[in-house]
Amino acid sequence: MAKTVNMEQLLTAVWETVYMTSISLAVSVILGLLIGILLYGTQSDGLFPNRFIHRISDMVINVLRAIPFIILLILAIPLAKFFAKSMLGAKAALPSLILASSPFFARMCVIAFQEVNKGTIEASKSMGASNWQIITKVLLPESLPAIVSGITVTGIALISYTAMAGAIGAGGLGNLAYLYGFARDNKPVVYTSTAIIIAIVFLMQWVGDTIVKRIDKR
Repeated sequence: MAKTVNMEQLLTAVWETVYMTSISLAVSVILGLLIGILLYGTQSDGLFPNRFIHRISDMVINVLRAIPFIILLILAIPLAKFFAKSMLGAKAALPSLILASSPFFARMCVIAFQEVNKGTIEASKSMGASNWQIITKVLLPESLPAIVSGITVTGIALISYTAMAGAIGAGGLGNLAYLYGFARDNKPVVYTSTAIIIAIVFLMQWVGDTIVKRIDKR
């Protein structure tokens, strides 16, 4: 019997991958940006230095980043059951995806903020600008191209995370490739799923690069 790709299953898997990636990316960008501002602002030469808060938040971020995603999936099962009432499906994967990507993006935000000319920040302070004004009028606009690049990289990482999550029941293209492709020795399903994942990655990278080129005035 010839092995083929079920188009209905394929479309459902694509939608689940896009759903998991877009929702977790949106939440991770918000959380990561806030955490990044906290990490940057509380460092010794930051806008609002606080050694205790900086060390605690830095340690939490490092711990979360150190946990392999496959283990994080297991650790996040209670959260999945609480929010999605199940440990399976696309919604159930969201907590682990957000926990994995938020610290990653937060670090990228800190790197982006550190590239901002400190002379510009000091000049803003001398003119009487508040911390909030410096963050919104100087820090974020000046680091925006790097932040957009960070969003792109985080989104691409999330696609690979969704594939791993799919292999243990989260749905999406990873689940399709493993359960209906590899497990059933259906190579067309494996190859098709892989090709679509690659296409999504290339599309995301192109969109990110295009946006960066348009907003980067350097």
